[in-house]
Amino acid sequence: MTLLRFLVRYSPAMVIWTSIAALLSGACNAGLIAMINSALNHQGSPGLALVFGFAALGLGRILTSTIAQLTLSHFSQATTARLRLDLMRKILAVPLRQLEELGTPKLMVALTEDILEITQATLSIPIFAVNFAVLLGGAVYLAWLSLPVLLAVAAFAVIGAISYRLMIRSGFGHLIAAREGQDRLFRHFRALTDGIKELKVHRGRRESFMADDVSPATAVCQKHNVAAEVRFILAQNWNQLLFLVLIGLLLFLLPRMENISPQTLTGYIIATLYLMGPLAGLLGSLSVFSRANVSLHKVEELGLALSTHAESDARASVIAAEAAAEPFQSLQLLNVTHHYYREREDDNFVLGPVNLTFRPGELVFLVGGNGSGKSTLAKVITGLYPPAGGEIRLNGRTVDDRNRDAYRQNFSTVFADYFLFDRIVSTNPAGADGRARDYLERLHLDHKVSIAGGVFSTTQLSQGQRKRLALLCAYLEDRPFYLFDEWASDQDPLFKDVFYTKLLPELRSRGKAVLVITHDDRYFRCADRLIRLDYGQITRGDAAANEEAPELAGIESHATGVGRN
Repeated sequence: MTLLRFLVRYSPAMVIWTSIAALLSGACNAGLIAMINSALNHQGSPGLALVFGFAALGLGRILTSTIAQLTLSHFSQATTARLRLDLMRKILAVPLRQLEELGTPKLMVALTEDILEITQATLSIPIFAVNFAVLLGGAVYLAWLSLPVLLAVAAFAVIGAISYRLMIRSGFGHLIAAREGQDRLFRHFRALTDGIKELKVHRGRRESFMADDVSPATAVCQKHNVAAEVRFILAQNWNQLLFLVLIGLLLFLLPRMENISPQTLTGYIIATLYLMGPLAGLLGSLSVFSRANVSLHKVEELGLALSTHAESDARASVIAAEAAAEPFQSLQLLNVTHHYYREREDDNFVLGPVNLTFRPGELVFLVGGNGSGKSTLAKVITGLYPPAGGEIRLNGRTVDDRNRDAYRQNFSTVFADYFLFDRIVSTNPAGADGRARDYLERLHLDHKVSIAGGVFSTTQLSQGQRKRLALLCAYLEDRPFYLFDEWASDQDPLFKDVFYTKLLPELRSRGKAVLVITHDDRYFRCADRLIRLDYGQITRGDAAANEEAPELAGIESHATGVGRN
C-alpha cells in the first residue's frame, strides 16, 4: 500500500482539506510571482494597490500553508497512535505459537521504527503539498507569460522526472535491504538487554557479540541506507542541474531566437528561479516518502500475517458472559496432541496423546525431566496453544476458536517466564487494595512494596520477591483454575515450605483446581495426584500418599530469624 492510499483510507476529510489549503497556497504564490515581477518592472514608486495586493497574497500564503501543516500535524500524531493500537490489538488476537514464530524483533521494529518513519512522512506532507501547489501556480503564471516557455519547462520537467525515477530505482532496493537489516539489529538489541549479565562476565563473548553480531548488522544497515541516500541526492542534484540548464537557455539562447523585451525575460527568469526552491523541496520529500512506503509495506505485511491467524471474536463477549455464569465443574483433555519443530534438535517434538481430567478442589503435580513437555502441556491446558489433535472440554463443552478466549479466562497463572505487571486486576475491585496489603504482609513484601489505586509502588525486586508478587496477583484474580510453573524454584526454604504446605492447600480448600509443575520431590506427598511426563508422553499418574502434610502455625511465625530475599 502506498502512503497516499493509506492517508485516503485513514482520513479522506483530512486529505481534502489539506489539498484545498495547498491549492490556495499555490494560487497565492502564483500571485506573488506576478506581483514581484510587476514591482520590478514598474516605473517609479509602486502604487498602494500593488503594496496591499502583495501583503494580502503574502498573508494568504502563510495562512493556507499554516492550515495545511496544522491539519497534517494533528493527523500524523493521531495516525501514529491508531497504528500502534491497531497493531497491538492484532498482536493480542494472534495465537501464541504464531507470535513465537514471527519473533519479537519483527514486532518491535514495526511498533517503533516503522511507525516512526510513517509519522515523519505524514509530517512532511504539508510541505510537499505546498511545494507542489507553488509549482502548479508557477506553471499557471508561466503559461500566462508565454505558452512556448511553459512547454519548454514542462519538457525539461518530464525529462527530469524520468531520469530521477531511473536513478532512484535501485535506491528502493537498498531501503528494503536496510529495513530487513533492522530486524536483525533489533534481535541483537534484545540479546544485549536480556543477556547483559552473561556479556559482562565473559569478555570473549562480549567481544565476539560486538565484532561478529552487532557490528556487521550495523554496517549492513549503514551501507544500504547510505547507498539509498546517495542515489536520492544524486538524482535530486541532477534535476537541479537540469533546472540551471533551463535558466541558461532562457537567459542566453531565447533572446537570440526571438525579439523579447527585458521586462518579459525578467518575468521568465524570476518565475523559473522562484520555482527552484519548491522543486528541491519536492524532490527531497521523495526520500522520506520512499522510506515510509517501505515501512508501511512492512507494517501492512505484518498486519496481514497477524490477521491471517487472528482468533475470531465476533461472539467473544457473549461467550465470555455465558462462561462466567457457569461454575467450573470439570476440564477434560481427550486424546490431545501438540507438535512443533525444535531447531536445536532438528526434529519434531510431539506431545500426547494426553487424556486428563481436572476438577475443583484438587491439587495436581506435573513432574518430569527437562524437555519432557511440561511447559508445553501447561500452555495447551490454558488454551495458549490450540491442540493439533483431540479436544479439550470445559464442563462438557468442546473448546474451539470461537470460545478459546473465554475458556482462558478460567485460569490464573504464574509461568516460569512470567511477566510482572505493576497493576492488579481483581474480579472484585472493591477493597482490592486492602486484600493486596494483607497478602503483601503475609508474603513478607510489605517492607518493599506498597499499593495505591491498584498499582504497586515498585516491581524492582529480587527474583524470589517478584515471584511472590506474581503469586499475589494470581490470588487476587480469584479464578477457578490455578497453574504454577516451577514457582518455588527461586524461593528460600521457608517460602518453599509455605507454598507447598500452606498456600496450595488453601487454594484447594477454596475449591480451586490447582496444577503445579515442580521438581521438588520432597513435597510430592502434598498432591492429590501426581502426573509424570516423559518426552511428551504421560508415563504414570499416581494418587498421592494419604499422609497429611504438616501444617504450619502460620507464615508470620516463621518470620523470626529468617532473611527476606
